[in-house]
Formats: sequence, C-alpha cells, structure tokens
Amino acid sequence: MKKKSFLAKLTGSREVSLLLVLIVLLIVITILSPTFLAPANIAQIFRNNALTFVMALGMLCVMLTAGIDISITSTLAFAGMTIGLLQKYNVIHNTFLLFVIGTLIGVGCGFINGLIIAKAKVAPIICTMGFMYIWRGMAYVISNNNWASGADVAGFSDFGKDGSPGPYVILIVVYVLFFIIMKWTRFGRRIYAVGSNAEAARVSGINVDRTVISVYTIMGLLAGLAGVLSVSIYASAQPNMQYGKEMDVIAACVIGGVSMNGGRGSVTGTFLGALIIAIIAKALPLVGIDAIAQNLVKGIIILAVVILNVVTQRMMDRQNLLRREM
Repeated sequence: MKKKSFLAKLTGSREVSLLLVLIVLLIVITILSPTFLAPANIAQIFRNNALTFVMALGMLCVMLTAGIDISITSTLAFAGMTIGLLQKYNVIHNTFLLFVIGTLIGVGCGFINGLIIAKAKVAPIICTMGFMYIWRGMAYVISNNNWASGADVAGFSDFGKDGSPGPYVILIVVYVLFFIIMKWTRFGRRIYAVGSNAEAARVSGINVDRTVISVYTIMGLLAGLAGVLSVSIYASAQPNMQYGKEMDVIAACVIGGVSMNGGRGSVTGTFLGALIIAIIAKALPLVGIDAIAQNLVKGIIILAVVILNVVTQRMMDRQNLLRREM
C-alpha cells in the first residue's frame, strides 16, 4: 500500500487545511501586533463573538439539509428585546427564567420557519427572507420606541460581563453537545442523509419533513439563546441589535467547509470557521487597517479561504475516486 505524502495528508482534510490557515493567520497578525495573543485578548475574541459561534451551529444543521436561514438575527432581536423589556418593566429578573423565555421565543420562530419550508415547500431563502422582516418588525413593535439600557438589565448583565465565565460555559456546553449529536446520534445521521439525498432518505424510512422542521427549530433555539446572550454581554436591548450579522454566521459555516448543497460539514470545521471570522474582526483594527477598508480585506480573506476549501474538497474527491478505481 502506497504511503500518503505529507501534502496529501494536509489536503485530505478540510479541518487540517483550516487549522493551517488559522496558524498562518495568527503568525501574520502576531508579527503586526505582538500583543494579539495575550490571554485577555483571546478571551475577548470568544466573548465578543459568542453570538456568531452559537448561531453557526444552528446554521450548520440548516445548511446540512441544503437550506439556509437569513432570519436569525431578527429572531435574536425579537427574543433579546422581549427579555430586555421584561426587565425594564420589572416583570422578571430571574436569569434562568429569562434564558428559558428567550430560547422558547427562538424555538417558536424557528418552528414556524421550518413548518412553512417543509409543509408548504417554500424555498428556504424566500421563507426566511420574509420572516427576517417579520421578526425584526415584531422587535420594533414590542419596543414601542423604547429600549432597555444598562441600568434596566443591571443584574442580568452580570452573567455576560467582562470576566464572567457565563458566555464561555455556554460555548463549551453547546459545542460539546452538538459534536456528540452530529457525530454519534441517529438524529445527526438523519440530518446528513436528508442533505445528501432527500429522496433516498425518504425511501429509507427517514421522515424528511420532521427533520427539516427540527433543524430550523434548533436554529431558532440557538438564535433565541444568542439574543439573550447579546443582552447580557452588551448590557442593552434594542430592536436593531446585531443587524446584518447573519452574514458572518453564514460565512463562518462556508469557511468551515459546510456545503451549500447539503450533506457536507462538521462541528469542528464550523468552530474553526467561526474562529477565523472572529480573529479577522478583532485583528483588522489592531493592525492599522482603516475602517473603510476593513470589509474589503475581510472579504478577500474569506474568499481566499473558501477557494482553499474548494481546492481541498476536489483533491479529496479525486483521491477517493482513485481508491475506488484501484
């Protein structure tokens, strides 16, 4: 049996390729900004991008079924605004209950998305585009031109304040949980099966509609959780919170090797993709790139990593084809 070359090993795994990109990126940034890898700075990267990390897992599940959800930050705003107002008007101040309420709102939003996509056969991009406006509109309606300030959420914001372990605990728990679910459970295998070939999955006895509804419900749950986290981390609730950030979540998944056609992607790759997005966002201002040019540089880096992913996938497919022909 022919032994694989070092290059073949590197190009035989998207995760390894991403790890190499991450290492190179960190080396370059550290040269330009020597204090970048300070522990306090790394902690800030995870805390400030916790919402992207959390929602990327839900987007992974959705994209594995060949779907997409662009309403996630609107769901986040609706859930976050609700729990912000509950505190502002002294209805509820219990941290656990606020997390439960926020995530349940997200579950409801995600379930409705999934139900319409699965049962009415509406294209995911069209359905979630409509709900992007609906859920954001709901956030504005319930706010009634009000917002929750730092004083309104003073006790609750302790959970996500700088130095608190809260956001990091949530990140660890959700990533460990999803790694187990996607790698070793029947439900995880069903998600991959539906995305790979929905008709074949249906013939094999998988309830495709139920699986699709489930992944959008999971996405909603994580968006609702992110909404609660946003209020706690940033100590405020406004209807326009995290506007446009759904693109970072989708980019994290695409960079992480999740296929837009479904059936391909991993929790590890998604984590690395979200980490690359987070590092870029933190590094660009530190290395002296003007605010006007930051999106340009960010886009170039993302495109370069995606192209690397495509090349890696083609090499993996070619190697698999050669093995079958032998």
